[in-house]
Amino acid sequence: MKRWVGVILAVVLAGVAVVAILLGNRGDAGPEAVLVRGVIGSEKKPFFDDPRVRAAFAKHGLRVEVDTAGSRQIVTDVDLSRYAFAFPSSVPAAERIKRDRKATTTYSPFYSPMAVATFQPIAGLLTRAGVLRGSGKGYQTLDIKKYLDLVAKGIRWDQFPDNSAYPARKRVLLTTTDIRTSNSAAMYLSVIGYVANGEDVPTSAAQIAKIASVIAPAVLDQGFAESTSEASFDDYLALGAGKTPMLVVYEAQYLSHVFAGDGAIKPEMRLVYPSPTVLSKHTLVPLAGPGAQVGELLTKDPELQALAAAYGFRTTDPKAFTDLVAKTKAPAAADLVDVVEPPTYERLDQLITTIDSARP
Repeated sequence: MKRWVGVILAVVLAGVAVVAILLGNRGDAGPEAVLVRGVIGSEKKPFFDDPRVRAAFAKHGLRVEVDTAGSRQIVTDVDLSRYAFAFPSSVPAAERIKRDRKATTTYSPFYSPMAVATFQPIAGLLTRAGVLRGSGKGYQTLDIKKYLDLVAKGIRWDQFPDNSAYPARKRVLLTTTDIRTSNSAAMYLSVIGYVANGEDVPTSAAQIAKIASVIAPAVLDQGFAESTSEASFDDYLALGAGKTPMLVVYEAQYLSHVFAGDGAIKPEMRLVYPSPTVLSKHTLVPLAGPGAQVGELLTKDPELQALAAAYGFRTTDPKAFTDLVAKTKAPAAADLVDVVEPPTYERLDQLITTIDSARP
C-alpha cells in the first residue's frame, strides 16, 4: 500500500512541476500571448530583439516577431498580407503603404535625423576645405552645397593640400546604401535633391529630370552599395576609414552604441550632421488587428519609449533621450534647425528610377 501511495505522490508532484514550468514560460503576459508579426527596416532589428522590449510587449499579452527588409522593399516587394504591421523608416513609404492597403491610421513613435559617420582625419580635411564647420551649438555640420561642388569636380582625397592624414586615391563621396532598396539612401537623395533644386523640394517631373543628372554621380560613382543600413554601418564600425571614410547613417545607429558604452565607437570616430538634413520618421502602419496595439504601445508606453531612446531614437517624450545625451556626453545635436521635408513617395521614386536608369 505504501508503495502505491509513493508512486501516486510522485506522479502528482511531477504534474505540479510541469504546470509550474508552463505557467513560468508565459512570463508576464498572463493568458497565452498573441503572436504579432511585422516587417521592419533593418536598423530597428536590435531594438525588437532586445529581451527587455520583448518582455514589455509580453506584459500586454503580445509576442512580437519581425522580419527585416529595406524600407523601399517593404513598399514594392514584400507580401504584406503575411504581417499585422509594416514599420518602414520614413513617412513617404508609410503613406504609400497606408494608401495601397487602405489602412486608416499610422503611428510615428520615434524618429532619427540623418547624419554622417566619419573619422577625425577626414573631419580635419573637410574642415580645412570649408566643407565642415562648427554649428556654434557643440556639433559640426557638413555643407551639402559645398560637398556637391567637390563631387561635380571629381575631387579625390589625395588632391587636398598638405594631406598626409588620408592620402587615398578614391573620390570624395559619401557612402550610402542602395537607393533602390534602402530608406537611408532615399533620405540622402531627398537632401541633395533639395539643394540641387535651388533649395526647394522637387515637386514636378521637370524638376526631377533636371536635377537627376546633377546628383547622379554622388550615387552611381560609389560602386557597390549595401542593401540595408545595418550592413553598411557594420562595415563602418569594423573596417574603418579605408573602407568607408564617410557614411550616411541614421543618428540612432551611432548613438545607440554611445549610450550603451559598448566600445564600438572608437575615439577617432565622429558624428556630424548634413546641412540641410532630413528627419527619418519611423512610421508604423497597422495591417491587421493586433498591429494597431503594437503602434499604440510603442507611442505611449513609457517603458518602450525609454528603451527606444536607449537605442538612439528620439521619441515623443524627449526627456529619456536628453537624459542619456547628458549622461554619456554623446555628440548629439540638441536642436537641429536646418531640416527639410522629403518629396512625396512618387517624386522620390521617380528620382531614384531616373538615376538608376543612368547606370552603365
